[in-house]
Amino acid sequence: MSFVYFNPNPLQRKHIGDCTIRALSKALNIPWDSAYIDLASQGFFLKDMPSSNAVVNSYLHSKGFRRYVVSNLCIDCYSVSDFAKEHPKGTYIVGTGSHVVCVKDGNYFDTWNSGDEIIIYYWKRED
Repeated sequence: MSFVYFNPNPLQRKHIGDCTIRALSKALNIPWDSAYIDLASQGFFLKDMPSSNAVVNSYLHSKGFRRYVVSNLCIDCYSVSDFAKEHPKGTYIVGTGSHVVCVKDGNYFDTWNSGDEIIIYYWKRED
């Protein structure tokens, strides 16, 4: 259960604000381009920006994910790596408020080790 380097961006860019696209690519097992186009299309349909919570939430729901909020009993101590250790099976999209990462079968996939980031919500693939 650990960090796994993952960057499906065709140009291998690391710091361009595409964390949601990278996470969707991994979670749905689709190319980065497809995740980008799908999210942009959902944004167009909803007349909102692809990066908005409403668009991402709608898209994930349509793909069989269900959203959960992390308990606020310890709002500064439940990290991405903690979550990955506690979820050795399944596919999740984890949000920190400023970052999004895919956790799949106990590993978290990202372009940098985001394991210390504190999570506030997650989506679990239910199908």
